[in-house]
Amino acid sequence: MKNEYPDYFYSEDGTRIFYLTNFKKEELNEDEVVIVFNYGLVCNRKHFSPQEEYFDNLGYKILIHDYRAHYSSSGQDQIESCTFKNITKDLKGILTLLDIKNPIMIGHSMGVNVTLEYCKNYPQDVYKAVVISGTVLPPQDIMFDSNIVDVASPFIKSFAKDNPKVFEFIWKNSYKNPIARKIVLDGGFNTKKVEDSFVQIYMKKISELPKDIFFHLLDQMKEHDIISSLENINTPTLIIGGDSDKVIPNYLQRILHQYLPSSKLYILKDGSHVPQIDFPELTNKRIETFIKRT
Repeated sequence: MKNEYPDYFYSEDGTRIFYLTNFKKEELNEDEVVIVFNYGLVCNRKHFSPQEEYFDNLGYKILIHDYRAHYSSSGQDQIESCTFKNITKDLKGILTLLDIKNPIMIGHSMGVNVTLEYCKNYPQDVYKAVVISGTVLPPQDIMFDSNIVDVASPFIKSFAKDNPKVFEFIWKNSYKNPIARKIVLDGGFNTKKVEDSFVQIYMKKISELPKDIFFHLLDQMKEHDIISSLENINTPTLIIGGDSDKVIPNYLQRILHQYLPSSKLYILKDGSHVPQIDFPELTNKRIETFIKRT
């Protein structure tokens, strides 16, 4: 973004939450909308880089934050506190501190869980929501349209427990392996639109996270009971998905559309699990139209 103002918010339990804005607090007009980005499971702000640039250039106020136990926030030694309830409480604290009254929540993948949890807990405090490639069903049951994750997870956890140094090495260095990067690229992105360099940066950022965070948050998603609250979430919501999403099957977006009463559905042809990176121009224009629509 052209201007960036980093700062910290301290939660009730003392966790330091990093956030970044493209505006100073005194520059925020009363009732002005602010776009808030919620990234996915072991993801980072780069998954919204085209959206950051686009809406920053249009003059929108933007807030980016790191979840507890992620990157520039603290809590890496207490990952059990990294729950959707706590993440949304942290975010509520930041918005209150900055006097943001009309946030537009944009969540991708696990960030959809964060966004919907916020809409459930603070229904009067969200102007609009955009949810991209998310699932309200346990990801272990539906990822890659099978239960392979549920079957494989116990074996991987057991390996990590019995071979901590080996697992740590793999976690920290997999981004250097072109075969590993190709597997991630083929599985999660449109290979005609996204380059290896993006995946390498993405995987390198993963190596900065605690090695146990992936399975912890995967369990949090499995236990998340948000599906029972969808019909009570009346926040105007734009649901975006890619019709070639291999990670989260496309029917999950239709389930969201069916149960969220004030939702619109937008499916991108040839879009992967990260359609906002595959087709940033189309995604940005659709989000802009949704934001402007009264």
